[in-house]
Amino acid sequence: MAESEFKSTGGFRRVLKATGYSMSGFKYALKHEAAFRQELALALVLTPLALWLARSRWELLALIAPMMLVLIVEIINSAIEALADEISLERRERLGAAKDLGSAAVFIALSLTVLTWVLVLWR
Repeated sequence: MAESEFKSTGGFRRVLKATGYSMSGFKYALKHEAAFRQELALALVLTPLALWLARSRWELLALIAPMMLVLIVEIINSAIEALADEISLERRERLGAAKDLGSAAVFIALSLTVLTWVLVLWR
C-alpha cells in the first residue's frame, strides 16, 4: 500500500509539520464552522468563570475538561461532515447517518458539560 506524501518518518520536522496541519485545521474551523465558533465563544466565557468559581484544581479541571471535549468532538464532527460532503452532496442514507452520528456525539459532549457544571456548582 502506498504511503501518503504528507507522512514523514518522525523527528522534529514531523512535529513541526503536524503542528502546521493542526493550525490549518483550527483556521478552517474558525472560518467555516459556525458551531465551532459558538462553542469556542462559550468556552472563552466559561473558562474565566470556572477559574473564579472552582474551589480546587480538581473542580477547575472538571469544569474546563468537558468544554475542551466539546471543541474536540465538534472538530471531528466537522471533519466527518466535510468528508461526507466531498463524497456526495446528494441525499444518501449512510452519509446522512454519519453526519447525524457526529451531531449526536457533539450533543452528548455538550450534555456532559452541562451536567458537570451543575454537579460541581451545586452547593
